[in-house]
Amino acid sequence: MKEIVKIANGQGFWGDSIDAPVNLIKYGKIDYLTLDYLAEVTISIMQKQKLKNPLFGYAKDFVDLIVNNQDDIRKNNIKIITNAGGVNPVECAKAIKLKLKNKSDFKIGVVKGDDIYNNIDGLINSGQSFRNLETGEDISLIRNKITSANVYIDSYCIKDALDKGADIVLAGRVSDPGLTLGPLLYEFDWKNNDFNKLASGTLAGHIIECGAQCTGGNYSKWYDIENLSNIGYPIVEVYPDGNFNVTKPKGTDGIINKLSISEQVLYEMGDPKNYISPDVCVDFTSFNLIDNNDNTVSIKNVKGFKATDTYKVSISYFSGYKSSGQLTISGPHAYKKAKYVSKIFWDRLKLAGYDFNNKNTEFLGFDSCHKKMNHKYSGSNEIVLRLSVKDSDKQKVERFGKEISPLITTGPPGITGFAGGRPKAQEVISFWPSLIDKKIVNTTVEIL
Repeated sequence: MKEIVKIANGQGFWGDSIDAPVNLIKYGKIDYLTLDYLAEVTISIMQKQKLKNPLFGYAKDFVDLIVNNQDDIRKNNIKIITNAGGVNPVECAKAIKLKLKNKSDFKIGVVKGDDIYNNIDGLINSGQSFRNLETGEDISLIRNKITSANVYIDSYCIKDALDKGADIVLAGRVSDPGLTLGPLLYEFDWKNNDFNKLASGTLAGHIIECGAQCTGGNYSKWYDIENLSNIGYPIVEVYPDGNFNVTKPKGTDGIINKLSISEQVLYEMGDPKNYISPDVCVDFTSFNLIDNNDNTVSIKNVKGFKATDTYKVSISYFSGYKSSGQLTISGPHAYKKAKYVSKIFWDRLKLAGYDFNNKNTEFLGFDSCHKKMNHKYSGSNEIVLRLSVKDSDKQKVERFGKEISPLITTGPPGITGFAGGRPKAQEVISFWPSLIDKKIVNTTVEIL
């Protein structure tokens, strides 16, 4: 058993810094690199890709990361833990193997069992309710519109892959903190009733899951940070008893202190005494945060208790079409003019016989982000007018997009910035959270 395990996270979402994981591989001096690519909307996008082409449905960026850095990964003996497999981890693994210099390099452990999209009807018929966790609505409302369904499986599947010798663990919808907890289960052999240790590993994963959001990104006192240009991504140093430190590579920008860590702890927390993960429930009021005043924070005495009997399920479904366009309104009385232009726009659509399920008008630069804040308007030289609609009728949404550009020459002066051409109708994918009995979910690991 190692005396300390160092785990970094170099990807907080699909689209995060392309340099962060490379720098951690080269200079981080770590044992494990975790990479979090998935969100609810990401899964639905990947499922649509797979339906169009059975070879797609994963984060292609991840393939390039491994292939382009294979020498450094091997030289520095780093294991990679990721959910980049999306809804097609097998094909993701095959794509990596195909491009490696040596096909025998890197055992890839592919985790299966989270994707229940093809079994959803059978599970509903067998008695799984899949009621909406937020509204209580019945799954029948969206049953014929479902586009993806994935279970947040536990972290022991990652341990299983590592037990089988995996150098890269390629999963789908494991929990975000589970990417960190999995290798700790493997290294320290924590059992499923070591609740405090499981809770500590889960908290460690929760703190680093969003990448640099705990090392200075989104920091409330941003003005106190000297530089964020070369922001360091987080590393946790975990001990067998569960206590751990949060740090970042030497020579990088950003900040780690009690406040930066506390802000990330609060992220997506819910009930602070009952943070629910697939592996354990965590009491977020139990632990001690110790600021070492050297860009490290130590965390001790995390308390946890038994996990629930259910897994969370992320279901997405088709719910209509949307479109959005914007114009820049400039010159004197810009806000007043923007309101006038928006009235013209909606009146013209109404005169043409068009109405929509939902429509929205925003004045960027005036009150788009802070509508409910009490502030005194001091005027502006320009306002970005953003107009949006959502409707079940695609034709109506397409018609909306054709009414924006005429305002440039048929409205008041000073209208410009018709960005990106005529807006098109886009499909709207909505989120349906629910639960499933753990007993009927089976995960397996295949080694490539």
